[in-house]
Amino acid sequence: MLHAAYLALAQMLSPPFRSVLLKSAGLALLLLAVLMVGLYQLVAWLGGAGGAWMETTLGPAAQNPLAVLGWILAIALGAGLFAGAVFLMPAVTSLVASFYADDVAAEVERVHYPDDPPGIAPPIGYAVLEGTKTALLALVIYLCAAPFLLVAGAGAVVFFLATAYLLGREYFLIAAVRLQPIRDAKAMWRDNRTRVVTGGLLIAAFVLIPIVNFATPLFATALMVHLHKRMAAERAAERRRERERIAADPNDFSVQPPDPRDRLARH
Repeated sequence: MLHAAYLALAQMLSPPFRSVLLKSAGLALLLLAVLMVGLYQLVAWLGGAGGAWMETTLGPAAQNPLAVLGWILAIALGAGLFAGAVFLMPAVTSLVASFYADDVAAEVERVHYPDDPPGIAPPIGYAVLEGTKTALLALVIYLCAAPFLLVAGAGAVVFFLATAYLLGREYFLIAAVRLQPIRDAKAMWRDNRTRVVTGGLLIAAFVLIPIVNFATPLFATALMVHLHKRMAAERAAERRRERERIAADPNDFSVQPPDPRDRLARH
């Protein structure tokens, strides 16, 4: 894992990566601005005509929930004014990744794995949909964690662990679906969830570094490409050993249960 992180960091300043960094940082800044304006407008709406309309529509019982929601959004907005580049970055990087991560993955494959078959970019619709879903979920988690940022750092812990899980999963799938069907990529993620989340912890730590975190899509994509390549190599080696063992002793089923069709074919 640390070697994969080293390889990802070492490639960060290469010319192709710098080009992607400028584009992704510009898009990230734009998305951050849109999120901040959206939160501000939502707080203003809930405090005025929107709150009155919802109370009229939903009844007096909605007053307390609306007050709590307004309080959460106010705290989130206040925190965002000072640390939006950190706490909103998981949502932002998820959207940015859907546009630029494939370019980064292709460059990593070209430089470090030139003898392997090149990956194929997933459909843009799938990439944008998955990035949007992850971004919205990350934003919801941020809003839920914001009120607890003042309570012994509990919100920060929730934010960090959720970021590790969400971004680890998303960037791993970005790397995996270039080389295998989406269904197989998700199966590999489930089988290696602990390793992927461990890689996600490195991504979450990267996200916490102000300014540097604008390069999160580059670091995270490169890291997960290396991690996926290692997992694929391990799986291929395991299957090769299994075939060699079966070839040496066709009646040895210690590796996996026999296929009934194979038994019938031998008889």
